[in-house]
Amino acid sequence: MPVVFLVSGIGVYLLPLPLPTVDPVEHRLLTEHVTELCVIIALMGAGLALNRPVGRRLWASTWRLLGVTMLLTVAVTAVVAWWLLDWPPAAALLLAAVLAPTDPVLASEVRVGEPTEDEHDEDEVRFALTSEAGLNDGLAFPLTYGAIALAAAAGAGWSTGWVGTWVLEDVVLKSVLGVVCGLLVGRVLGWLFFRTRSPVLRLAEYREGFVALAATFLAYGITEVAGGYGFLAVFTAACAVRAAERAHGFHNVLHDFVEQIERLLTATLLFLMGAFIASGGLAPLTWQGALTGLLLLLLIRPLTGWIGLAGSSLRGGERRVVAFYGLRGIGSLYYLAYALGQTDFPVPARELWAVVTFTVLMSVVLHGLTAGPVVGRIDRKRTAAEPSGRGGHSSAPAADPDS
Repeated sequence: MPVVFLVSGIGVYLLPLPLPTVDPVEHRLLTEHVTELCVIIALMGAGLALNRPVGRRLWASTWRLLGVTMLLTVAVTAVVAWWLLDWPPAAALLLAAVLAPTDPVLASEVRVGEPTEDEHDEDEVRFALTSEAGLNDGLAFPLTYGAIALAAAAGAGWSTGWVGTWVLEDVVLKSVLGVVCGLLVGRVLGWLFFRTRSPVLRLAEYREGFVALAATFLAYGITEVAGGYGFLAVFTAACAVRAAERAHGFHNVLHDFVEQIERLLTATLLFLMGAFIASGGLAPLTWQGALTGLLLLLLIRPLTGWIGLAGSSLRGGERRVVAFYGLRGIGSLYYLAYALGQTDFPVPARELWAVVTFTVLMSVVLHGLTAGPVVGRIDRKRTAAEPSGRGGHSSAPAADPDS
């Protein structure tokens, strides 16, 4: 479906009609806020969908994808942009940072389904990709701030004077505030939803889905005012709400409402991205920029994903699927719009938008069209490998689908 919305936007804007201009460079602030809204709602949906409790071992694949794969991907992509595009360090780092977030919203086959009361009702492939996307959308912020700080300090050159302040404030302090605020808001909401003795205050009894939007904006707003990363807070709050009471059907009500809003916003943004492409958004794209995007999708992410998952419970085909399906989507558009509003970068904004838009376009087409058949094949092999013949998902290490 994402491909349909994207192609529809291109097709409609190729018609000789008096349509409004879609230009994220000219309308940067509007682009930033609309994509921001879509991302935080998607993060709430991802957190509510995860059944597995947060833990060092249970989330081992996630920590590997964040601590190894994401950092390696950013480092290699920045070097490729610096060498292949001949961009200054700040612009190369910005491109790598904004392309760091993954987005399984654009291929529903590779994300977990609805919440269930079974903590083990998730296969490792879908869990790893969904939990990775939920966290790296927030962890890309320190990297983006690093690019902003470098551009402000050195322009088209290089400087290390910004590193100390960046590590203390943008990496440590804001990340800690994001997690702590998210936990506090999530636990208060969990108590209010399920545990308060007052039936009037126990919101789960009313089964109103729009409460999920209130929870999203509450966690995000409080954390942003406190100076932390709101993206991290929203996902953390959603996980805390799930932990408060895993078997209650209110989770499905919240998740279904958020998912519908998320899909509506995603469809709208993909249509508008198609309109931007049809209006000449890719005109500044060079072959070096296109090659950089393709290298990220076809070589850098799969290779760093494979390296990051070394030693995990994922084996063979499942490990290759998780390594390959690092979709780039709405989060990349948000981070670019945000960064360009903070400082001037030594590369034209339209050239940056062309490379990022092309990469997202290729990801939507490549990952969107192949996810269904590939993941379906993995599911069939996993089911056939289970001794009991049961076709459910399991968080236990699965048999190697290639065996």
